[in-house]
Amino acid sequence: MSTLATPLAPTTQAASATLSERVEAAGIRFVLATFVDMTGKPCAKLVPASAVGMLERDGVGFAGYAAGAIGQVPSDPDLITLPDVASFTPLHEIKPGLAMVQCDPHVDGVPWKYAPRVILKAVLARLAARGITAKVGAEAEYFLVRREASGALAVADAKDTSAQPCYDARDLTRMYDHLTEVSTVLNGLGWANYANDHEDGNGQFEQNFEYAEALTTADRLVTFRYLVQTLAERRGMTATFMPKPFTDRTGSGLHMHMSLWDGDTPLFPAPDDPRGLGLSPLAYQFVSGLLAHAPALSAVVTPTVNSFKRTTAATTASGATWAPRKATYGGNDRTHLVRVPDGDRIEVRLADGSANPYLAMAALLTAGLAGIDAAADPGEPGSGTADLPPTLLHAVEALGADPVVSGALDAAGDGVAAYYARIKREEFLAWHSQVSSWETDTYLTAF
Repeated sequence: MSTLATPLAPTTQAASATLSERVEAAGIRFVLATFVDMTGKPCAKLVPASAVGMLERDGVGFAGYAAGAIGQVPSDPDLITLPDVASFTPLHEIKPGLAMVQCDPHVDGVPWKYAPRVILKAVLARLAARGITAKVGAEAEYFLVRREASGALAVADAKDTSAQPCYDARDLTRMYDHLTEVSTVLNGLGWANYANDHEDGNGQFEQNFEYAEALTTADRLVTFRYLVQTLAERRGMTATFMPKPFTDRTGSGLHMHMSLWDGDTPLFPAPDDPRGLGLSPLAYQFVSGLLAHAPALSAVVTPTVNSFKRTTAATTASGATWAPRKATYGGNDRTHLVRVPDGDRIEVRLADGSANPYLAMAALLTAGLAGIDAAADPGEPGSGTADLPPTLLHAVEALGADPVVSGALDAAGDGVAAYYARIKREEFLAWHSQVSSWETDTYLTAF
């Protein structure tokens, strides 16, 4: 394992420090000025330290249509991305002198309504207007894989073959170099990595870091994916956050632990909760909003064709799927869409590894607030029975019929939800038009 150069962690810097000052103090030579499109693809330009003042003042331009799903056509003006200094993250472990900063795309001087980070900031502004802060912790599961000579996908560790590999100390130790390198980077950044484990699928891992305010956690998830994939690639592996890379194995979730706060006062705990989960009436209202809008939320938090191979899986090699099948909630029970591990937070278990963290948080927070505004009640724990959409197309149809979740995507401007639904419908139909090996195996001589 290589040695981590000591970075200047964001928590040690003066809040008023400019990007140029942070770059100089951390010994940075180049900065990745980064944003993500609506699918979560990280897009960046590499800016030398000598031009960081220009980046901070004027931003840097991108041809938006070429970047990906970001609401542009070839004739549109450039996206001008302006850095958020608070997101500055030294990445010496990736390349000595490298850093990343998350940016907000603008067009003609106005924040771009299709930019996921801009959308989440608009939703968080709605919360702030009510005196509420959202805090989120995220558990990002991923697989370490490789390609065999035949082109087939295989687990990177050929010895990781046991029927129940979850928490297996031997499987974990064989990936020691990769896992500890990631952990060292996270701790060097001040993110407080507190656990690294082998998950339920062969080749599947999870590395946890402390919760933070929603925007900070979303930024960190984008950086985390980049870190994990880059470090895995150095060791000849591919790290994938694809929800279900193997038919017979557990899928990868992006479990989100959510809480609302009024300043330093948490709004979810209530030790005298008569239902026994330790939640306040406001927290139950928030949960109710999530359950009521779960079908439409699926289009955002399980946003790919492959996502629904995870949520509809009948079983896996280990005997469990660990993904919710219905819109239910309950206590410390991992089969629910909303799990309540204790009264200070709720865990939303629907989202998967393909979810765009900015859009997912924006949609979940908006749905929860709708439950609060309606003073809704989710019923007794475990009582919900509503089915989740079986495919991405069903989820997109639910999104189009749900003004609350659509409103989350339209938080920074109208038309975004319709654009998102269109590209997701096209994604489904592109997959549906492909003839698969299952079809030829099933139908070739069946008639």
